[in-house]
Amino acid sequence: MDVRIENWKDNLEQQKPDYQFGDHVHVVDEKFYMPQLDKHRQVWIYLPKSYKDSEKKYPVLYMHDGQHLFHAKPARNDEWAVDTTVDNLIREGLQEMIIVGINHGEEDRLTEYNPYDSENGKGEGKAYLQFLVETLMPFINHQYRTLTDMNHTAIAGSSLGGLISMFAIAEYPEVFGSAGIFSPAFWLGPEIYTDVTDRLPGLKGNKIFLVAGDKEGTEMVNNVKKIHAILNPDGSNQNILFHECEDGKHTEWFWHREFPAFYSFIAKDSDN
Repeated sequence: MDVRIENWKDNLEQQKPDYQFGDHVHVVDEKFYMPQLDKHRQVWIYLPKSYKDSEKKYPVLYMHDGQHLFHAKPARNDEWAVDTTVDNLIREGLQEMIIVGINHGEEDRLTEYNPYDSENGKGEGKAYLQFLVETLMPFINHQYRTLTDMNHTAIAGSSLGGLISMFAIAEYPEVFGSAGIFSPAFWLGPEIYTDVTDRLPGLKGNKIFLVAGDKEGTEMVNNVKKIHAILNPDGSNQNILFHECEDGKHTEWFWHREFPAFYSFIAKDSDN
C-alpha cells in the first residue's frame, strides 16, 4: 500500500465560510459609528416578509451579539436562528416584529456589555446603552417603519447580553417595554441587584422574561432567582416570568429553544 500525504491541514490557508442569510435579513451598516464609544460596529436588521408589500409600522426588538442571531447557510452551531424562528411564529399567528442585531465588540464585549467596572476593565455598558437609545434607535426609527413607544420596543440578550438587557430595562423603563434575560452573567456585575431594587418603582407594566438552565450551575440559577425575587417577590406579577430548565446549558442551542417562549410572551398582547 502506497500512502502519500500531499500536504498537512495546518499548512493550508483556512477558507473563511461565505455565509448566506435570508433575503429579509440585511446588514444596515458594516461600520455603524458609535459616538458614545468612538467605535464602529456592524448592525443587522430582520424585516418580516410582509414589510416590503405593506405600509404598516412594526414593533422592534433590539438584540446583542448580532454575529450569532440569524440563520446562516452553511448552518452554524452557534446561532440563535431568530429569523427562521420568528418566520414560523408569525405563520402561527403571532405579531410581526422587526429585529435589530448589534454585533459585539470581540475583546471589548466584556466591558461594553457591563455597566460596572470589573476585573475586566472599566464598564462601558452605560455608554453602549446611550448609543442604542440616543443614536441607533433614532436612526432605525427614521429609516424604517417602526412603532416607537415602549409597549412596542424590546431588548434581549444572553450571558453578558442578559446583564446589559436587565440594566437597560431598569435604566430606561420608558424606552424598553419588555426584555429577554437569557442566562445572565450577573456574577460579573453584582451591583445589578441594588440598581434593580432602586429602580423598581419605575418598572410598572414592563414585561421581563428570565431563563436559566440547571446545567449552567447553581450560581447561575440562584442569581436569576434572586433577581426574580426582587422583581416579583410574591409571584403575582404576571409581567415577570422565570423559566428554570433542567437541561439548560450556557449555549446558543438553549437560547434558541427558549426564544419562542420569550417572543410569545412579549407579542401575545400586542395588536397585529
